[in-house]
Amino acid sequence: MRPDGVDAATLRAYDREAAHFAQDWETQPTPTDMQALLLRSFQPGPTADVGCGSGRDAAWLAAQGFDVVGYDASSGLLAEARRLHPGVRFTAASLPELSGIADCQFVNVMCETVIMHLPPAAIAASVRRLLAILAPGGVLYLSWRVTLVANRRDDHGRLYAAFDPAVVFAALGSAELLLDEERDSASSGKLVRRIIVRKKRDHGPAQQSVP
Repeated sequence: MRPDGVDAATLRAYDREAAHFAQDWETQPTPTDMQALLLRSFQPGPTADVGCGSGRDAAWLAAQGFDVVGYDASSGLLAEARRLHPGVRFTAASLPELSGIADCQFVNVMCETVIMHLPPAAIAASVRRLLAILAPGGVLYLSWRVTLVANRRDDHGRLYAAFDPAVVFAALGSAELLLDEERDSASSGKLVRRIIVRKKRDHGPAQQSVP
């Protein structure tokens, strides 16, 4: 993501300490809870991991047979992802624009714990763009670290934005809600909100729209 999308100080932290963060993510416990959700929800076909970090999840998706591309804002993290997972495609892309990615390109899109690093004003546009690159009938997995009351920064300077989830649901529009849960991640141990939706097809109403 470019600095006008992701918080500039967050992006600097990821570029500056890319090797540190990559090692941390690669050695965390396996995210079995997330993996089970993806296997149950994702369909065969082109898949995007937006905010791929070290490439851990993109590599796992590739191992499951998905045709996956990992995208990230941080050149440092992309270098680590390419080094650690040379068999997976990684490229730069920036929320909210995701320039260079065509609309309706993917049948699956995941965005794991990324949007809380965005300035709150950029979150709605980013969610709409994640839906836009998804083909009709495709599935979006979206999660974020839950921060209550006020924005905060960690010791590395990374932003954790506090925002009303209603902003996300409004941006998802008529997408069909498949999952909405808030629980501690099996990998990081942190409280995350997870949403899975199916993009409305060109013909026929969705079964259940997000609130």
